[in-house]
Amino acid sequence: MDAKAGAQERIDTVHDTLIKLSHRIHANPELGWEEEQAVAWLSEALSDAGFAVETGICDLPTAFIARAGSGPLHIAVCAEYDCLPGIGHACGHNLIAGMAIGAGIATARVADEVGLTISVIGTPAEEVLNASGKILLLERGAFAGMHAAMMVHPAALDVVTPKMIAASMFEVQYTGKEAHASAFPELGINAADALTIAQTAIGLLRQHIRPHTAATYVIRAETLDQLAELRPKVYRCFEAGAIATGSRRELIGGDKPYAHMVHDPDIAAIYRRNAEALGRSFADLGNLLERAAASTDMGNVSLVLPAIHPSIGINSLPAVNHQPEFAAHCVTEAADKALIDGALAMAWTAVDMVTDVRVRQRLLVHT
Repeated sequence: MDAKAGAQERIDTVHDTLIKLSHRIHANPELGWEEEQAVAWLSEALSDAGFAVETGICDLPTAFIARAGSGPLHIAVCAEYDCLPGIGHACGHNLIAGMAIGAGIATARVADEVGLTISVIGTPAEEVLNASGKILLLERGAFAGMHAAMMVHPAALDVVTPKMIAASMFEVQYTGKEAHASAFPELGINAADALTIAQTAIGLLRQHIRPHTAATYVIRAETLDQLAELRPKVYRCFEAGAIATGSRRELIGGDKPYAHMVHDPDIAAIYRRNAEALGRSFADLGNLLERAAASTDMGNVSLVLPAIHPSIGINSLPAVNHQPEFAAHCVTEAADKALIDGALAMAWTAVDMVTDVRVRQRLLVHT
């Protein structure tokens, strides 16, 4: 049997299981680092499909790796499954998890036949924007020996290479001094004044901030280099508040930023062909693609090994990611179809990566 036909046949056998898994995660949202139920369900599905599953990898209780096949080309598929505070799965991580599991199971069906090793890596806490799952997994060696990585993210529209920019999240705390507000105000230090001064300073700094960069408690920039240039300027704004009021400033986090995404052009082109073969279409979005920039720790993975992070449309407009309305769209018929299409497109992409001699050799040499 043709390898792609074999992968599709396997997807067909787990079609209902994948959709039920996605809906189950959606109905039981868990915040980053707390995704115990999702990890149990995903691990069970992979174990039942014949994968060797290890949970709690790299000293991260809600991370896992599941491996099948023994071929020389080693491909990773990343699963995300954490939710957003207050609005649940408004970024569709239930679908990302389902697509990753489906892609892994379908690829495993033909892995030894075509010369692949396939690993599904469970990457927790993508939404925390600092020291997230993939960043810590990278640092602790979870991706060692792998030749390429991919995942597919639900969105309003299909986009092969969505723009992902660098981001750093931090918390600032000011400590002042209490005093009677009317009798002895001069003896007090107002921590709220410090924050007001800092916010004003950031507003004045905006003329020096590069396009597509926002500064509140999340700093964004086109690349990690630009983020490193911007970060001390923003920090000085918060220092200004401390100096002006005499309060004590403390910055927490921001030391493990998300990187910009570098989409591998060969793998992206392969994915596009396979997605189009499944009936997906990619409109020319022009400047809208620049405006719709987001951030993900998959960018950090892409700086270490060839990777892609396409988006797959779930017919949600006017709702977009991180809106409560988008969460509702992540369990619709359109979302279920996107899950199956995304899983199969990734499985076919893995097959093409190993059967395309030029791409396979480049990826093997990369490591």
